Amino acid sequence: MLAVLEEQASPPTASPAAARRLLDWYDRHHRDLPWRVSPADLAKGVRPDPYHVWLSEVMLQQTTVEAVKPYFLAFLARWPAVEDLAAAPAEEVMRAWAGLGYYSRARNLKACADKVASLPDGFPDTEDGLRALPGIGAYTAAAIAAIAFGRPAAVVDGNVERVTARLFAIETPLPEAKRPIRAAVETLVPIDRPGDFAQAMMDLGATICTPKRPRCMLCPLKADCRAIVTGDPERLPLRAPKAERPKRTGVAFVAVRPDGAILLRTRPAKGLLGGMTEVPNFGWSKVPRNVSRSPEPPLPAEWRRAGSISHVFTHFALELEVLRADVEAAATLPDHRWVAAVDIPGEALPTVMKKAIEAAIPGATKRRPIN
Repeated sequence: MLAVLEEQASPPTASPAAARRLLDWYDRHHRDLPWRVSPADLAKGVRPDPYHVWLSEVMLQQTTVEAVKPYFLAFLARWPAVEDLAAAPAEEVMRAWAGLGYYSRARNLKACADKVASLPDGFPDTEDGLRALPGIGAYTAAAIAAIAFGRPAAVVDGNVERVTARLFAIETPLPEAKRPIRAAVETLVPIDRPGDFAQAMMDLGATICTPKRPRCMLCPLKADCRAIVTGDPERLPLRAPKAERPKRTGVAFVAVRPDGAILLRTRPAKGLLGGMTEVPNFGWSKVPRNVSRSPEPPLPAEWRRAGSISHVFTHFALELEVLRADVEAAATLPDHRWVAAVDIPGEALPTVMKKAIEAAIPGATKRRPIN
């Protein structure tokens, strides 16, 4: 049986023709994505815009392609260049980002735009230079370097991890397998088309080498794939057991004025959901709620239970009890603001807060059609 990658003195290599077959497949079957320059256009001398590549890669982290498309197009329509994004108020960027999740990305997006706009040559064209920018890690730097600037970088996202683990039959469970997977990808990257190769690997994982029921007979790399030999490519990549997320609880207060306005506030700029909009809430941001202690409502009113909602964050699962109250028009609260019902959909509400508001006022966070 073939030795697994970590037992070898050097990373295994696929056939020298493997990368070329993958690129030939990509030329015929690549996905048409709004941030991508097609192989045909590249051959005509059209170059990818680093701003487009960067924006799409940041948005695509932990998010699906279909979810990102409308956000990407909306951002470009509103801020066509990185200088436009840098000039935008941070709160506008957060509102435009609302719904994409992982909101630290939006804060880093704005900080990175500010930095790039201050540089005389715009985006750096090397991995090291890109990694020096706010919010750009190893993966994003490699993706921008390869796709936008043609640098021979190893670009490894979840799709590429899966393709590579199967291609080389890497038995080490993720996340420990990340290093040998990257080493294996480095042996494949062609000098002449590193950006197309990176996107080809992503497309292969998204459309052919899928997590379940991979379509191996259509794969351009099937002649080199060691997992096919085992007869069970779907088994790879292996993953270490996930630790159970701790559970937290809390209370969300949805206060409504007679005119339909809702009481909101902005979270601190740093920390979980930093800079986003929320209804007043209690107990969950730091520690689980002590059930023996009753939360203090933000305003005196008759608070009624409107339901409960669940939401899963990266490091914990949250359940919020939602209370609603109708309050007097003159009611005020420091560091809070009343937002008209028509403006609620435009607020920078994270998904967990949209759920809480919807539990109390169904349809409140949905945009109304324009007549």
